[in-house]
Amino acid sequence: MKKSNLNSRRGFIKTSALVGIGIGSPMSTFAIGKNLKETSEVIGHGDFKYKVDKKWGVQNRNNFPVNHCHEMVMDKRNRILMTTTHPKNNILIYNQSGKIEDSWSIGYPGAHGLTIVDEGGEEFLYITDYAEHKVYKTDTKGKILLQIEWPEFIPEYTSDKEFKPTETVIADNGDIYVCDGYGLDFIIQYNSKGEYIHHFGGRGDSDSTFNCCHGITIDNRDNTPSLLITSRTNNEFKRFSMGGLFIEKIELPGCWICRPVLDGNELYFAVIITNSWDKFDGMLGILDQNNKVVSLPGGSIPKYSENNFLAPLSDKKSFLNPHDICIDEDKNLYVPQWNSKNTYPIKLTRV
Repeated sequence: MKKSNLNSRRGFIKTSALVGIGIGSPMSTFAIGKNLKETSEVIGHGDFKYKVDKKWGVQNRNNFPVNHCHEMVMDKRNRILMTTTHPKNNILIYNQSGKIEDSWSIGYPGAHGLTIVDEGGEEFLYITDYAEHKVYKTDTKGKILLQIEWPEFIPEYTSDKEFKPTETVIADNGDIYVCDGYGLDFIIQYNSKGEYIHHFGGRGDSDSTFNCCHGITIDNRDNTPSLLITSRTNNEFKRFSMGGLFIEKIELPGCWICRPVLDGNELYFAVIITNSWDKFDGMLGILDQNNKVVSLPGGSIPKYSENNFLAPLSDKKSFLNPHDICIDEDKNLYVPQWNSKNTYPIKLTRV
């Protein structure tokens, strides 16, 4: 299998007749209705096993339609916010029982990354839009407070079309780190006012570069903050200092990872695919504090050979291109899915 064929999910969208509706490919044979009834199966391994509930987030499509569902975060009120690319609603806000409490749209055709930040007791959202080539900061009602556009001051960028951001993370001092995951693969650092500070990375296969820097988070588990960044096409996470110096990489062959999500000592991630963009074959992954895979919900038992992780297999029924994981206070998981024939997010209850 050549990784170059799987470099960007956007390449699959361009050549597929399925965009938004899922008609005309092998995916149309996937038994969506049948799978929605499968709510009692337990998936996962070791201490991380879950009961699947595919009906949890299902809504009336006339009121709350979705297209691609990308990312989810939880606010202080324990509501779950999700980005979608449907023009009627870019943000859906669920309660934990799976009911919609609010929704809004401000015209994001490529609403993708979603970060929530508490600033002085008030929460704000950072939303990336790869189609509009922008990053937005909003309040939780959708009012735009800050807008970051393409970095024309960086010589490698010659037009806004080359800036296709997929994710942000916000440091304690308010600095904004932007992943240009579908663009030129730079990590660009701004201050809280959106003023440029620094950039690093770029596309490549060296330690200090990326091949689809799709997701990012700040890892404080050893009391020294570092940036944990996805290099999706290379099936790995890379760790950098907050100033952009390479530290290490975590290789996860066979896993096209979206973004890293930390909860306690564990690192969670969605594997959007393991083999091909035109098949539903994703899974979830959980790493312990030693960077060892301890569970693969929706996948095969994690295996290593001489400390090298072995590429897993999907069960091909639990997920339809999972794109993110949101974790509640009881360690239950909520999973939005990309290009999944407009399906709503599902819930995994920990057992």
